[in-house]
Amino acid sequence: MPAIDAITNELTGLETEEERVFSWRHASLLAAGYDHRLAFKLALRPDIDLHLAVRLRQHGCPPETAARILL
Repeated sequence: MPAIDAITNELTGLETEEERVFSWRHASLLAAGYDHRLAFKLALRPDIDLHLAVRLRQHGCPPETAARILL
């Protein structure tokens, strides 16, 4: 059964597209200076414009204020 175990391990290691998008959004928000809590909250919302979230931080908007604007 080693072949089945290998296939099972490979399949469980695959992320869905939605999970990959969330991970990318979360990492982008962290890199922009949002703390983990806000980055997680914003990344969960695909209706929030990620580029606007990053631009707000690049222009000096504090993370809490930017999150209030975006949410």
